Order: sequence, then structure tokens, then C-alpha cells
Amino acid sequence: MRRLIACALLMLAAMPAARADCNVEDTGLEPAIAAKSELQEAKNAQIVRDLRNLRDAAIVLDSYGFPDECKRLVTIVKGLVANPDSTIKRSSDTDEEKAEEIQESREPKAPKERRGSGR
Repeated sequence: MRRLIACALLMLAAMPAARADCNVEDTGLEPAIAAKSELQEAKNAQIVRDLRNLRDAAIVLDSYGFPDECKRLVTIVKGLVANPDSTIKRSSDTDEEKAEEIQESREPKAPKERRGSGR
């Protein structure tokens, strides 16, 4: 019985270490947003949403068991956050067609009905 309890405690102790592989909090995103007045401007709201979406995607990747991909995304977010002026300049792509495609891809699609199934 003692062995079982010791094993269970050992496994519990090891779990946080395994989850620490991808430190999403390390992006420094929220402090950077708070510190950079340009990121608080309405015209840059989409940039902030994009950065938060990338951070959230890293969390999802980590939770699905993709720590390496999570780390890669955290590295990208950290790079974008480290130089907000450059990030703002890079995001000046105002291609309307591209924006419409992205918006359409976010809308859920109903499954297509099969024809000829006899039902």
C-alpha cells in the first residue's frame, strides 16, 4: 500500500514538470500590451487580438500534447512582442480579399447533404 501511495505521489510530482515544457506565460504578452501605448490604440486592436489568438493557440497545442509546436509558437509571439513597432508595421497588410477569406474560414459550415442516398 505504501508503494502504491509513493508511486502515485511520484507521478503527481512529475506531472507539473512535464507541463512546464511550454511556458506560455513566458511570452510577456499582457505586460507588453500594457506598456506600449500604440498597442492600446483602437487602430491596433486587431494586432492585439492576433497576438492573443496566437498565445491561445500555443495553450491549445500544449494541451493536445504538442509541446514542441507550442514552444515554437511561444517563440514567435515573444519575437513579435519584443518589437511592437515592427509588428505594427508588418501588420499593415490591408488586403480586403485576404480579410474576407479569413472571416469566411472562421464561420462554421453546415455539412453538405448527400444526394442519392434514398433517405
